[in-house]
Amino acid sequence: MTTAHHPNRPAARRAPARHRPWPLCRHCCGVALDMGSARTRAWVAGRGLILDVPTVTFPGAGAAYPVRRGTIVDTAGAARMLDRLLGHRLPRFTRPLVVVTAPVLDGVAYRAEARTAVQVLRPRSVLTVPSARAVALGAGADLSRPLLVVDIGAHLTEVVLLVDGAVTDARRTALGTGDLGSATPAEISEAVATMVTAMLRQDRTSLTVDALQRGALLAGGGALRPEITYRLTGRLHAPLKAVAAPHTAAVRGAATLLRAAHAHPSTGGPEACTPDRG
Repeated sequence: MTTAHHPNRPAARRAPARHRPWPLCRHCCGVALDMGSARTRAWVAGRGLILDVPTVTFPGAGAAYPVRRGTIVDTAGAARMLDRLLGHRLPRFTRPLVVVTAPVLDGVAYRAEARTAVQVLRPRSVLTVPSARAVALGAGADLSRPLLVVDIGAHLTEVVLLVDGAVTDARRTALGTGDLGSATPAEISEAVATMVTAMLRQDRTSLTVDALQRGALLAGGGALRPEITYRLTGRLHAPLKAVAAPHTAAVRGAATLLRAAHAHPSTGGPEACTPDRG
């Protein structure tokens, strides 16, 4: 197990709701994107969640996986994948605002590669958000109080402390549900408990304790595995709050930020979505 630590419109023509075309409003084109090691999920403004597919590209005879354990290892491959999945789904002659989730740790490198990959969508602007914050937003959590987010993905698990919505501490292990078979549910639960214990020991305030007593927010595919959640509850001696539809919480949170950016011109949201005339 490896761990890491991070310190402190009006439309030209109206149509019935069931057959409404892509909105022509300049404030409405945007994409929320969550590229994980195992699955890529995309939410498109005006259409909702349209993609939940394997993170894979096909450069030749075989398949290739451009994201591995929270790291984009093949930027060109990721770009080809996004073009194949989304290029034909976006309206022509527009440049969307794109919101991308990123792992908390090693996020700088991930964000740089993600920004490069999404250029294939010709974005006007790209915003990034830490996955843990996106999960909290997707869950509708109260961010005015300390919150502990446990995100157990397919090949990466992060434990993150949010205070006022900002990351104040984070740990991760390159282990997840995709490793079940070579790893046991007990080992994954133990890894999470070890990270939480380290956070408690380092915290010179009561923030981590307060967040743990409030109940950790559990997301990712691991939240759907009772053999993990049962053991984890016992190891933490604290309540766990599984997010509704935990595997899509991050992309839903990114969609929340996308809508907020559209609603506040000062963020560059609406201007980022004006049709491209060039």
